[in-house]
Amino acid sequence: MSVKRGSLSINSENIFPIIKKWLYSDHDIFVREMISNGCDAITKLRKLEVMGDYTFPEDYKAKIEVIVNPEKKTLKFVDNGIGMTADEVEEYITQIAFSGATEFLEKYKDKTTDDQMIGHFGLGFYSAFMVADEVHIDTLSYKEGSEPVHWTCDGGTEYELVEGSKTKPGTEITLFLNEESVEFANEYRMREVIEKYCSFMPVDIYLSKEDAPQEYETIDEAELRDDDVVVEHIHEDAKTEEKENENGEKEIVEVSPAKDKVKINKRPVSLSDTKPLWTKHPNECTDEEYKEFYRKVFMDYKEPLFWIHLNMDYPFNLKGILYFPKINTEYDSIEGTIKLYNNQVFIADNIKEVIPEFLLLLKGVIDCPDLPLNVSRSALQNDGFVRKISEYITKKVADKLTGMCKTDRESYEKYWDDISPFIKFGCIKDTKFAEKMSDYVLFKNLDGKYLTLKDCIEENKAAEESEKTAETEEKKETEENAEEKPSTVIYYVTDEVQQSQYINMFKEAGKDAVILKHNIDTPFISHLEQKDQNLKFKRIDADLTDELREEGTADEETVKSLTELFRKNLNKEKLEVRVEKLKNENVAAMITLSEESRRMQDMMKMYNMYGMDSSMFGGGETLVLNANHPLVKFIVDNGEASQVPVICEQLYDLAMLSHKQLSPEEMTKFVQRSNEILLMLAK
Repeated sequence: MSVKRGSLSINSENIFPIIKKWLYSDHDIFVREMISNGCDAITKLRKLEVMGDYTFPEDYKAKIEVIVNPEKKTLKFVDNGIGMTADEVEEYITQIAFSGATEFLEKYKDKTTDDQMIGHFGLGFYSAFMVADEVHIDTLSYKEGSEPVHWTCDGGTEYELVEGSKTKPGTEITLFLNEESVEFANEYRMREVIEKYCSFMPVDIYLSKEDAPQEYETIDEAELRDDDVVVEHIHEDAKTEEKENENGEKEIVEVSPAKDKVKINKRPVSLSDTKPLWTKHPNECTDEEYKEFYRKVFMDYKEPLFWIHLNMDYPFNLKGILYFPKINTEYDSIEGTIKLYNNQVFIADNIKEVIPEFLLLLKGVIDCPDLPLNVSRSALQNDGFVRKISEYITKKVADKLTGMCKTDRESYEKYWDDISPFIKFGCIKDTKFAEKMSDYVLFKNLDGKYLTLKDCIEENKAAEESEKTAETEEKKETEENAEEKPSTVIYYVTDEVQQSQYINMFKEAGKDAVILKHNIDTPFISHLEQKDQNLKFKRIDADLTDELREEGTADEETVKSLTELFRKNLNKEKLEVRVEKLKNENVAAMITLSEESRRMQDMMKMYNMYGMDSSMFGGGETLVLNANHPLVKFIVDNGEASQVPVICEQLYDLAMLSHKQLSPEEMTKFVQRSNEILLMLAK
């Protein structure tokens, strides 16, 4: 067969329904597209004015009006921008995927200004047909001698273009809403959508209801503006009262001066903050402005801890503010919200391609005009450029945190408990971030002092070199299979109240531990152990250290007797029992659980593996009895006494209470037993 060449044929009748129905995932996004087009029209006019190709009328004020009419089921978008001629309507509107913004920028590329164009693909207008059965365009070009144009289309591929009636430059787009979309003719619904997508558009946006009765407001005459429509001048006489003076005489005193007021047509309030805080230089922003912006955008009554203002012009344009929120981890979700903008146009929340995953725990806004958006402007094209943006954001956050630690250690420590989940999660997820933060991760010890990992290692190293754990003593391994003991063990606490008994024993022995009570801490310490094979973290109740024990061991007969008695009286045949001579004679019994078993149990809870037996992964808890305690001695000497079963049960539950929470059934029995013991004492 001979070679045949040709060109692809795209049928508008087939492609148009796809664009209308499937281009955008959210139907309310048409509002963003309509308003964006209006913004671009105004931006074009501003550029022409700057270049001397156009002069604004004296009373010109750039604005976009959104007008709803629930009775007629219509929605209008009106801008006073550049407008269009009949030829331009045919070029920009009737040619699908032809961008007027792109053509305009190409035409004036040698006369650049700071203003950015929003449109790129020439598809945004067609989003109107997602919600409308029919669309009308009334437009008048800024060019001298231009004639107004009226364009109509009922959602098919046919349109009508006739002479219009518009008298001022700009464009008015009217949407005749379909039955499924009449909600958008509601003023409150439209306000919600505009605030979602267009809160920071670079042009003022005004929302109104067509044919609504005129509303008024009264102001002081001194506050009157040139564009106010005055309805009535109001003079209020001074207010006086009869009062008694110091001499006991009555006199007339002025309590409120005379006022001149004006009744005016209610001033429209823009729904758009045209110059959001992130567009300013950090030196121009006050702390109160940052806090107010945070409250406004995120509706959070709690003040943020601190923030990072991103301001970059090269090699790409990126601005934004990232807030570290104060989180009550006991009640609050730690999922944050980072809003992504393109030229002040809202794109989406929490786009992971550009925002590092660990920073999604923060709250903030990022505006990057250089983002490689897809055609719907709702997502990003994932490429190397996006990764560079992500890396830059990570670097700026790391620089802010390390700089704070170096120059303002006091504030850094004050914030640490709140920001540690973000930082630890970041270290786990991002290698480069972990490298930058390695010397700035803090650990709070039992005395409330903040230490770096290096400080913790140095503090524990000497003690660990001489310490031999009971577990190592019991498990004799051959040289070939023996694992090298970590050079450094750092002990930690997860609950200062519940583990207070262990803490007191540690303090008496002159040992220290760090406090790790957040959910992120378990994967974080595993992450540190993987990085440094000579480092090991153990919870304070994982084992008994040499410092807690006296020299010598209990005799075999005592160990055997106590093991049998506790197994029998507790009805736990597999209970692990150890008998030690503890230095603290006030401790009768305690529970230990190996670090490996605890982490396995935590993992099982995380993945709801409650049906599995944790003992198959390293055993359960071990009951440690203090041979020096009078109660333990009593049990040894009086094994058959009637009080022994009660003492065994009570000692076991007391030991468990310092280790973990009892089940409801166990707690009920413990309380009942405690009452019985008190009654015995009362006799």
